Amino acid sequence: MAAVTAWLFEPVPRARVARFRTLVYLFVAADLVVFTPWVRHHGQVPADFYRPLLLGRLLHLPTPTPLLVDTVFWLLLVAACAAATGRAPRALGWTVFVLYSEWMVVAMSYGKVDHDRFALLVALAALPTAGPARHRDTTLTQRGGWALRVTQLAAVAVYFLSAWAKLRFGGLDWLTGATLNWALLRRGTALGQLLTEAPGLLVAAQFGILTFELLSPLVFVVPRRWRYLPVGFFYAFHLSVFATVTISFIPQQIALASFLPLERLALPRRSDPRPPLAGGGVADSVGAARQGTRGGAAR
Repeated sequence: MAAVTAWLFEPVPRARVARFRTLVYLFVAADLVVFTPWVRHHGQVPADFYRPLLLGRLLHLPTPTPLLVDTVFWLLLVAACAAATGRAPRALGWTVFVLYSEWMVVAMSYGKVDHDRFALLVALAALPTAGPARHRDTTLTQRGGWALRVTQLAAVAVYFLSAWAKLRFGGLDWLTGATLNWALLRRGTALGQLLTEAPGLLVAAQFGILTFELLSPLVFVVPRRWRYLPVGFFYAFHLSVFATVTISFIPQQIALASFLPLERLALPRRSDPRPPLAGGGVADSVGAARQGTRGGAAR
């Protein structure tokens, strides 16, 4: 039990937490205006089409209206931009989590639920508990380590549970059938259309995808120095999916950044607004101050 606790709360540099937090909150702001602006139209959809998710039913959330959706949009946009600065991490963090959860309920209560948002929501729920952190702070933090760890677990769970869903609902037909061929014919890119000419390759890819998803939890047992290889494979997988069927899974990729040593990224340093000291050093300034003090006393 102690080993599990130590693993869950493995300390990480606060700079890693700060940069991951900024990345997540900036994505939330971008999501509102770039990736999911269509959610605002749900406020104008007739109420009969609204079938709230389980969360919406449990909390008796109101049916979306133009006023409700626009209010959530603007409040969330402002809160996400403010949270990205690192100020008031708890208050702003919980605000973003609550508002974004409502945004997702509005988005996914009309017949389509995207599973790529799960790990991002877990990150939003965990980050308010991580405490204060700055982009250049190398101090280790267990709270921040826990926030990143649960995000990692959620991101990997997306892959593993996706494989379980394929077997549960598609059975072996998902593996041996024309699953990818149908997807490429329906929304494939030029590259994807070329792959439809090799059905055997697509069936092999289906076996490969399921194998990768079932084995994804092994990323946690790979030696630390090799761990970035499977994480890199995760990103390569999403790149190939986007290149063939234009499905991006960007929220999932944002969550995967919890695996990365973000603190190693070089950031431009703030320039000192004060003019340089004549003579070039602290010693010179101290000496000048002493000399001025003596002169003043002599006078």
